[in-house]
Amino acid sequence: MSAGTVTTSTTPTSADRLRQVGVTLAEVFCVVGTLVGVGVIGTRVEESSGGALAADATLVAPAGPAFSIWTPIYLGLLGYTVWQWLPQQAAEPRHRAIGWLVAVSMVLNAGWLLVTQQGWLWASVVVIVALALTLGLLVRRLQEHPTYGHGESVLVDGTFGLYLGWVSVATVANITTTLIESGVAPGRTVAEVLAVVVLAVAAGLGVLYARRLGGRWAVAVAMAWGLAWIGWGRLADEPSSTVVGGVALVAAVVVLAAPARVRRDATT
Repeated sequence: MSAGTVTTSTTPTSADRLRQVGVTLAEVFCVVGTLVGVGVIGTRVEESSGGALAADATLVAPAGPAFSIWTPIYLGLLGYTVWQWLPQQAAEPRHRAIGWLVAVSMVLNAGWLLVTQQGWLWASVVVIVALALTLGLLVRRLQEHPTYGHGESVLVDGTFGLYLGWVSVATVANITTTLIESGVAPGRTVAEVLAVVVLAVAAGLGVLYARRLGGRWAVAVAMAWGLAWIGWGRLADEPSSTVVGGVALVAAVVVLAAPARVRRDATT
């Protein structure tokens, strides 16, 4: 089968149509949540929860520019919503495998933005962990149902790879912030040691993703992006820490190297 040839061989069912509608409604909800999160109809994320989620809130908070990664992710989610409505896509096995997970991820995304508006940080941890697990399962299913063309691969695998990678880093930052806001306030040295441990765990997670998900570049790039901006934030902004900044940059390199190693081993 040539690249770009769609594998659909069945007529769309009522379940397919229901899934398409579900994804579309979830996208609408996600857009509303995003408008809240960027401050159009609510308080910006970095200003919500008393500023606990700002770029300078903790030693593992990514610097502000890191959050620009949401632009390609949100555009990709919109693109996927339109893509899955194309006539030849309705009964495609990949959409059947991931469609409802896509919808759940968008609902959780918007839900996270809404609970942080209320300052419910522990609720935000529950939501973002659920989001990370949902995306992990989603990308795993993409691995089980190979892409059928380059365009589809860029839109679907690229979007959800970036989504998973970034949310994984955001989860680490979210949990750390919540612990600190709950009264866990170690001294400077202990805080730096704990931050280094957290970054090592993030790097290890990136390596695990590479091994379990076929060395997906989009996942690695998004994680490395977040880790690199953590590094920049600690080296060039507050709270400053040369140790944490340096370790974050090393972690970014480790995460980027992992898929290269996996792909190289697969060809030997």
